[in-house]
Amino acid sequence: MKMHGRTYATGKRKTAVAKVWLKPGNGELTINGKSLDEFLGGRDALKLRVRWPLMVTKQEEAVAIEAKVYGGGQAAQADAVKHGIAKALVEYAPELRALLKPYGLLTRDARIVERKKYGKKKARRSPQFSKR
Repeated sequence: MKMHGRTYATGKRKTAVAKVWLKPGNGELTINGKSLDEFLGGRDALKLRVRWPLMVTKQEEAVAIEAKVYGGGQAAQADAVKHGIAKALVEYAPELRALLKPYGLLTRDARIVERKKYGKKKARRSPQFSKR
């Protein structure tokens, strides 16, 4: 959905949700009002994960990205932003879909925490059995 020359997409992972706005620009990446380095600190692997869709499509210096992310932990938030960026890039330029799809960047990772069941200690862990 393009509005005022910018594209919007939602990315999700576990319980984290990222709202991503993409527009033509100089490659700046803002998450929750902070730069990528401020937001993720020294977690270089997560920073690389967030930038992956841009590197695959060679759009690192061509677009500016603003994202709001909430819920989940740092890794889930980074993956949610990655998913949002990939979806926004496809909305922005549909021909990029062929580049992103083989890397699985458009697939929503559906793995979430299983709920706890009654009579169990956790989702599947049973109470310890005592013979006597």
